[in-house]
Amino acid sequence: QVQLVESGGGLVQAGGSLRLSCAASGRTVSRYAMGWFRQAPGKERQFVAAISRIGGTTFYADSVKGRFTISRDNAKNTLYLQLNSLKPEDTAVYYCAAGNKYYSDRPYTTESDYDYWGQGTQVTVSS
Repeated sequence: QVQLVESGGGLVQAGGSLRLSCAASGRTVSRYAMGWFRQAPGKERQFVAAISRIGGTTFYADSVKGRFTISRDNAKNTLYLQLNSLKPEDTAVYYCAAGNKYYSDRPYTTESDYDYWGQGTQVTVSS
């Protein structure tokens, strides 16, 4: 099993930046494909970004493409999400997730692909 703990959320003005971190313990993140999801109040959790287990292939939701960057540091056992040019509609609780269900090295883009989840970190963007 792997335990995931997000940090780095906060309150930021529109146009600002944040960097979210997801620290893993229990097993090394190099064993897992990893991703970020978010959930705004009253809405379902949605996919944000993902990175594959081995090759580091990334995939983004259209709403964040060009503004957010997902990365991983296997030596630090940590996943990151750099959030730039933030908009009020980016306000949500952001969750990191890890999974290794599939043999193929590809990003996972749906919730059911993932086995482990963090508790979330709040990002609030003011206008």
